[in-house]
Amino acid sequence: MNKIFWKGKKVLITGHTGFKGSWLSLWLQSKGALVTGYALPPHTVPNLFDAAQIADGMISIIGDIRNLDFLQSVVAEHRPEIIYHMAAQALVRHSYSYPVETYSTNVMGTLNVLEAIRHTDSVRAAVIITSDKCYENKEWVWGYRENDPMGGHDPYSSSKGCAELIVSAYRNSFFSSDDTSRSLAVASTRAGNVIGGGDWSKDRLIPDIMNAFIEKRSVVIRNPNAIRPWQHVLDPLSGYLLLAEKLWTEGRKFSQAWNFGPDENDMISVLKITEFLSHLWGDGARWEFDSSRNPHEAHCLRLDCSKARNILGWSPKLNVQKALEWTMEFYRKYHREEDVLQLLKNQITRYELDQIE
Repeated sequence: MNKIFWKGKKVLITGHTGFKGSWLSLWLQSKGALVTGYALPPHTVPNLFDAAQIADGMISIIGDIRNLDFLQSVVAEHRPEIIYHMAAQALVRHSYSYPVETYSTNVMGTLNVLEAIRHTDSVRAAVIITSDKCYENKEWVWGYRENDPMGGHDPYSSSKGCAELIVSAYRNSFFSSDDTSRSLAVASTRAGNVIGGGDWSKDRLIPDIMNAFIEKRSVVIRNPNAIRPWQHVLDPLSGYLLLAEKLWTEGRKFSQAWNFGPDENDMISVLKITEFLSHLWGDGARWEFDSSRNPHEAHCLRLDCSKARNILGWSPKLNVQKALEWTMEFYRKYHREEDVLQLLKNQITRYELDQIE
């Protein structure tokens, strides 16, 4: 990444109060960007946005991504040069209970962001974050590439596939290379199962494990043999930052879909993640299986990231073991009521300087 690129850049992040949005907001603040956020209030207590005082270094606007008029007024007023769209209903199990909310947020919310971009001439680069679950999952053992079909068994996965189709349609219809009236490039990204300090979302493996350990109760895991592309949050975020730089400097050459996932060896089962964290935590940490009937979730999901490696020059830095260690470092400090903001800053600095060990 270009160390001076972000200084003074006007960036809008939707979903800045969420887990990934908080990390991205802090990272951009550290690079000297002028960051504005647009999102609903944090949906959990505790949450990273408040715990790390993310709002102190940015303009934070509370708003619903489904409110097109308000979103457009915010974009028109603050005139961002770069937009990251991260606002979403991000939970598979929640989508079974609230499918209308899931589709309206993930599909119409994405549409609203693209409409706001279309009607604002200040934006030069936009990165739309969707999910690795956007693909039509055939449960095969090799990774999905960016040109594989969209799909989705559950409402959440389906909504992310829909969002990708909308991005493609807007790019072809309104942001095409034939339009010479403005300099604008729009890309979409698909990351794996992102982990890291400060995620307290319900029905996510790492928060569930950490909460159980802290409360000295048994972890309940639903799908022990499910294989996922686990990665520390800083790895895909580094890809998002690099991609925006490329969109800015080289335009529509990079206006495509991109996978950002871990190395093949880091695609491991839920059971192995739980066993490793139990060993790392110690202090009587234990787990058990959930024998009740659960909604369908994919068994195997892998990403092929050769495109990002070969064209963007991006690759992950943290293997799954190191990602889990950095994640647990956060929860230990939070549990001891230590300064988690400084820890996040230190981890970002260590990541940038390749001080991984």
